[in-house]
Amino acid sequence: MSLGPPEGAGGPADAFFRRLAAHAALPYLVGGELPAARDAGLASVLPATFARAFGVVPVRFEGDRVLVAASTPAADAARSAVFGLSGRQTSIAIAAPEAIRRAQESLYGPPEAAPLERPARATEADAGERSRYRALARHAGLEFVDLGEPAAPAVDREALAFLSADTCRSLRVLPIGADNDEIVLVTATPFDTLGHDVVRLRTGRRPRLVVATPSALDAALDRVTDGSAEVMQPDPLGGAPLGDMLVGAGAISRTQVAEALETQARVGGRVGELLVHAGSVDELAVAKQVSRQTGIPLVDLTGTVPDPQALALIPEPISRRRGVVPLRIVDHVLELAVSEPIGSETLDDLRRHTQLGIRPVLGTRSGIVSLLARTYASRYVRIATTDLLNRSPDESAYKVLSFPQKIVAIALATVTLVLLVYAPITTVIVLNVLSIAFYSSFSLYKFKLIYDALEHDLELPVSQEEIEALDERTLPVYTILVPLYREANVVLRLVSSLAQLDYPQSKLDVKLIVEEDDSETIEALAAARLPAHLKLVAVPDGLPKTKPKACNYGLIQAEGRYVVIYDAEDRPEPDQLKKAVIAFSKADERIVCIQCKLNYYNRNQNALTRWFTTEYSSWFDLFMPGLDAADSPIPLGGTSNHLIREKLIELGAWDPYNVTEDADLGIRLHKAGYKTAIIDSTTFEEANSDLYNWIRQRSRWVKGYIQTWLVHMRHPVSLWRRIGSRSFVSFQFVVAGTFVGFLLNPIYWALTTLWLASHAGVIRSLFPPLVYHSAAVGLLIGNFVFAYVNVVGSFRRGYYDLVKWSLFSPIYWALMSVGAYKGLFQLLYRPHYWEKTVHGLDVRGEQP
Repeated sequence: MSLGPPEGAGGPADAFFRRLAAHAALPYLVGGELPAARDAGLASVLPATFARAFGVVPVRFEGDRVLVAASTPAADAARSAVFGLSGRQTSIAIAAPEAIRRAQESLYGPPEAAPLERPARATEADAGERSRYRALARHAGLEFVDLGEPAAPAVDREALAFLSADTCRSLRVLPIGADNDEIVLVTATPFDTLGHDVVRLRTGRRPRLVVATPSALDAALDRVTDGSAEVMQPDPLGGAPLGDMLVGAGAISRTQVAEALETQARVGGRVGELLVHAGSVDELAVAKQVSRQTGIPLVDLTGTVPDPQALALIPEPISRRRGVVPLRIVDHVLELAVSEPIGSETLDDLRRHTQLGIRPVLGTRSGIVSLLARTYASRYVRIATTDLLNRSPDESAYKVLSFPQKIVAIALATVTLVLLVYAPITTVIVLNVLSIAFYSSFSLYKFKLIYDALEHDLELPVSQEEIEALDERTLPVYTILVPLYREANVVLRLVSSLAQLDYPQSKLDVKLIVEEDDSETIEALAAARLPAHLKLVAVPDGLPKTKPKACNYGLIQAEGRYVVIYDAEDRPEPDQLKKAVIAFSKADERIVCIQCKLNYYNRNQNALTRWFTTEYSSWFDLFMPGLDAADSPIPLGGTSNHLIREKLIELGAWDPYNVTEDADLGIRLHKAGYKTAIIDSTTFEEANSDLYNWIRQRSRWVKGYIQTWLVHMRHPVSLWRRIGSRSFVSFQFVVAGTFVGFLLNPIYWALTTLWLASHAGVIRSLFPPLVYHSAAVGLLIGNFVFAYVNVVGSFRRGYYDLVKWSLFSPIYWALMSVGAYKGLFQLLYRPHYWEKTVHGLDVRGEQP
């Protein structure tokens, strides 16, 4: 549902403004009822300058009154202008903005041809124009000045320094004098309260208005600025003045200001923000001085509940992007909570949705973020949970099987059952041959990818020289999403790991995402006294309670150009973010994801962590680079995948119903024509050292891989055409092969054990000579490949002490099969249940 009027006329826009008119008990005018030709009488009531400034158009005379069309009921400034210029009272009607714009062009001509917009020098002394604006000044109770007369007040160059030439021209004002409290402002639109508020916010002084004609004002602007667009106004939040104010208030020392200015020279940014991120001062102390500096009143936003009518004026995405919150409407003025003075871009966005005057009030940045989160919590949850499902239902794992898949599954099961009844041996032999062929092909494919990775350097290179050459002032804001659930015991370790990142803290947007009902973790985070760039995000309680839903919720509030996920126990290498920025800058346009390698810091804790480490070493150091080089779909790792935020949102973010959202996102990314690159940077995690905890984790992974395969095989022919034959086959081997192998292994182990124990004839009949020899070759190939890749993965990583453990991998494979069957059965009755992995079991806290 839209929170503001749509752009354009007709259709939804027309309906919106009809409702607005009905709500205000005002007539509504369609395009045909507005002026469609030039009319000198109407044009003289309200000149083009005013009509376009206020977004209105005179429609017709009604006795002594004139009817004016506006897009908002709050058109008091237009009423005053009409009365001041013509002495006529005004009636207001509502019309859509686009219809008003067309009527203005019909009545006055195009903007560039409007006689009062940019008049020629020959008309500057036009007596009629001066007469009208003298009357307007009298009506407003203001002084009128003729800037063309010799006796006109001189322009004070010091006053000009308060505003840039661009700002003067866009607001059509000219500062001609200033003291400690006031700035004298020449204007042709004395009722433009929004423009005058902008001046007050940018200068910290109250405007004292004098009126001049538009042509004289434009000529004066040309004279004093020489047509220049150079910025003459310092940033009101940056530099020494704010620092001096904080020192004067006893909040910081001169040394801390000097350090902040040194940091500013190195990384850019505003002094106030840098002081907060350095821990020198808190947000509230800075906000108090900004309030003094700008004259914007400071308010406490805790517990504030915005008026729904005010919220409806400004769409939520604009509020979130610009960091503003509409609070209430008082006397046709919109009160707006801001964390800094309103800039021109923000004003442009606001002007597209409201013509009301704006009265800003100042809050801290965290207060604004918190207010937005409270106000739009239900919207954010809805988007995080249903956006992908609503956008692309067939791309979501919300349903385990689509209706056609159910029909195919029932048909295959029925046919297989019938064949088993009438030709059991033949049927089993055929199934046996198919299984052996798939298993052997998958093993050979994996071996080829590993071999390619060993023979070539397949990663996107980033050198140390490139990292050292980075200008930190050009680094973008980077969002880090850290989903947490029942992680109170690793909070301090998490904060310490994030503190090691070599990236300007003022450019880090770290979202610590917790579930609303996880009071233990929330309390632990509160006690940790988080630095300014670590922000707590609480997800309202509700199903599904999964990591991808939490990440989606955090992504909605993300501020960075790039986004990365880290888990609670992760220890990324310090330069990883910088490496990712460099990789993106040199990568081709298809690459929207940079996957870093994962490994474990507690690899030597027990046998399970050693096997786990050999598996990860081969998967991330060899197998994934091989997939990347083959331009095949890559199932992403659950952490340390760096993504371009806009592209991630375009893809629908993560599927909240898929319990391996990372693998699924990697496939969707490839289907959309994008690509993942691998870089040589490692994030170290905690290897699961508890057997039951490990099986729970493995069962979730297998369940998610099955979900991912089922989702993307809902339309297999379409998938094949979309990604091509090579990628289609790779998808079958990498995603289906992963869980099919785990599920088939126990069956063949059982048959082998029975044969060795009993030499049963029925088992011999299932393996005629050709099948038997094929199975033997497949067994040798499979065992060799899976043991070999673990060995070379350990060698590649430099973990030579783990090579001998790779030889005992069959024990680890058996454990994988236990987890696989647990995941398969759970898919039938709890498809979206997230098996929680307990962290913090590495009692020694080993270093990588």
